[in-house]
Amino acid sequence: MIALKLCARRISMAKLFFYYSAMNAGKTTLLLQSAYNYHERGMRTLIIAPALDTRYGDGVVGSRIGLRAQGRRVERGDDLFSLVADDISARGPLHCVLVDEAQFLGRTQVWQLTDVVDRLDIPVLAYGLRTDFRGELFEGSQALLAWSDNLQEVKTICHSGKKATMVLRVDEKGRAVREGPQVEVGGNDRYVSVSRIEFKKVMAGESHIELQQPMLPLGETTDEPS
Repeated sequence: MIALKLCARRISMAKLFFYYSAMNAGKTTLLLQSAYNYHERGMRTLIIAPALDTRYGDGVVGSRIGLRAQGRRVERGDDLFSLVADDISARGPLHCVLVDEAQFLGRTQVWQLTDVVDRLDIPVLAYGLRTDFRGELFEGSQALLAWSDNLQEVKTICHSGKKATMVLRVDEKGRAVREGPQVEVGGNDRYVSVSRIEFKKVMAGESHIELQQPMLPLGETTDEPS
């Protein structure tokens, strides 16, 4: 009985979570909210993000609605397990690792995140895109879809009103860009989240995207007719 209890204590309770979506679904907002929830309870977190994303400044992870937090920028070849282990040695117990733009991780780095979960018993929450502008999986997303303990879709909406599941890269006239590097730093206004049906239409040249879609103010209501 004692041996069984000791064995049960060694079973890892941590998990690797992958929250995936199309662009502009609020993934980073969810990440920062999760980090805040931990800190509110006196629990320490480590936020990781790829070094190529410097939209909000070096080492800063930010969301479209204005939330910001300091994070650790990592290069493609960095060992994430060692990074987490070194952080614990330097700063003490760590309760959660959160990864922004996780689609840009390498396959080996995702495996290292599974070691953070399995060997250190620390939950890892990864947030990222599932597919690129051609409808193909990113390397990091492919590995996360294969190895995560828990997969969660973060939903967003297409301009057609349907659920957006795909990402288009468009030119200045709103027409689909079909060629080019998978990762393009900057120019986020050239990416649009759309439904699969709309993705097919735009890629086939049967439709285009209106780049300047009107945005309504939050909380403002229209006047009711008298």
